[in-house]
Amino acid sequence: MRKGAGGWALFLLMFAGIVIGGFIGEWLGGYPSFSWLAYGKTFGLISPLVLDLNVLVLTFALTVKFNIASIIGIVIAFIIYRRL
Repeated sequence: MRKGAGGWALFLLMFAGIVIGGFIGEWLGGYPSFSWLAYGKTFGLISPLVLDLNVLVLTFALTVKFNIASIIGIVIAFIIYRRL
């Protein structure tokens, strides 16, 4: 691996692990034996912050939802990164 690409590769792998793990957790969370994968917490601005300037309306919102499967995805992504 190139010397300068290490940080970006780690970031992209971690992001992919979070997203794919989150999808798997939500998908398998509907089955009783895998419901523990969907257990998680939501952080961020739940209701958006609206700034109305009469000509321009800006809406700010950021929400991050972690579940057990996304944490497992982060761990798998880190293991993959270490093997690159």
